Amino acid sequence: MSKVVIVFLGMLILFSCKQKNCIEENQKVKDIELTKLQEEVKLETLRSWNDYKKYAWGHDVLLPLSKKSFDWYEESLGISPIDAYSTLKVMGFEKEAKEIEEYALAMDWDKDLYVQTFEVNIRILGGLLSMYHYSQNEAILAKAQDFGDRILPAFKTPTGIPAHSVNLRTGKLAGNQGIGKGDVVNVAQAATYLFEFGILSYYTKDAKYYQVAKKATKAIFSRKSKIGLPGENINVYTGKWEGTQWHHLQAGVDAYYEYMYKSWMIFPDPEIKEIWDYSKSKIDEYLLDEYEGHTYYTIVDMHTGEILKRSVSLYDAFWPAIQAVSGDVEAAEKNQKTWDWLWNKNGLLPSRYKYDDDTYEYPNSEINPEIIESAYYLHEITGKEEYLNMIKKYWNDIKKNCKNEVAYNSIEDVRTMEKKDYLAKFFFAETMKYFYIAFSQGEFDFNEHVFNTEAHTFKKSDFNSDEAKIRLGY
Repeated sequence: MSKVVIVFLGMLILFSCKQKNCIEENQKVKDIELTKLQEEVKLETLRSWNDYKKYAWGHDVLLPLSKKSFDWYEESLGISPIDAYSTLKVMGFEKEAKEIEEYALAMDWDKDLYVQTFEVNIRILGGLLSMYHYSQNEAILAKAQDFGDRILPAFKTPTGIPAHSVNLRTGKLAGNQGIGKGDVVNVAQAATYLFEFGILSYYTKDAKYYQVAKKATKAIFSRKSKIGLPGENINVYTGKWEGTQWHHLQAGVDAYYEYMYKSWMIFPDPEIKEIWDYSKSKIDEYLLDEYEGHTYYTIVDMHTGEILKRSVSLYDAFWPAIQAVSGDVEAAEKNQKTWDWLWNKNGLLPSRYKYDDDTYEYPNSEINPEIIESAYYLHEITGKEEYLNMIKKYWNDIKKNCKNEVAYNSIEDVRTMEKKDYLAKFFFAETMKYFYIAFSQGEFDFNEHVFNTEAHTFKKSDFNSDEAKIRLGY
């Protein structure tokens, strides 16, 4: 072998080694950066949680600017602590989590209060079930079942669609039995129960919970239009669509679809999967709107599929996550790029944006988690660095625009970043959790977990699919 060849091979080997070391060094730097980001999120969560405890402990909402609190009802239901539990547990804050367990066990649900069925299901029942999932404390499960039994009467309507509100003590329903506004619910309020009620049935071995939730979902699905779309608002007594005859993925509909697929992920009920497959195909057929280089899912007429308004809300940003986890990754990536583009216009998403004329219908923001959630799903599923970079950007922008002396504040207008004296409950339950696990470098096992719509965490392996058929009755 000639000296020239030997020298060349030596240089090639040296270059390869240096390149390898460079790659390893870059990986090392990246890992250090993510570790620091995760620790920062953890510390900011604890700081904010201590502020909540100082100024609003036991109440539903922290008002960070005035250092006061706010409750949804005449009495607090402890929604914020119960909602925050799974995040604190995931972050390893055992003392704070134990404090919430004790707080929850001391709660008395025998209250003469009308509560919103949908809201307390995803927050209180979902939070208690996740609490039991982590603690395995049978007293927590009993507390969850007691609460579930108190909202169960909401489903005693002619359609099986739950009433908007139910009294925790008497089981009476708010409304006028078919003739008043109180009898009308949106689609999300009507059929976002498969997940929590399915888990409650699994834990208690009583199928009645899942069966009423499934009946409600089927009641909405069976009332779809001739082209296969449900409406937006329905009367729980008459089963008639009321008000606007449009369909979308915004708040008021979103979780109806989310729960079809997520419940199927842990309880593979073939009937629900069939409903999902059909519904997903209709969303793709009618709501998808490729407009001026961006991918939106818009507002359409439920009967014709005609686009009624080119408008999206920040709640719709959950959709790429569901698209991705259900296998439609290419569509999810295109949709996420649109959301990221909209974020970049101001550094936060507006609550509602009209994209055909670039106007802000509702310019406020409450530090919602959906865009972070979808970027997290896409990073875990595709492994692409761009989604992790999005999450880093979202974290830096939220710190810049929303961090306050006391916790974090909402924003009145994303164009001016005017502060709003409000910190939504989902800030602890969802927003901070998604940031933390996104920076976990696999420490939190994405493939092992399913999240309810408030990001309460459950391990898929804890639910046996064969046993589920018996316990849920499908």
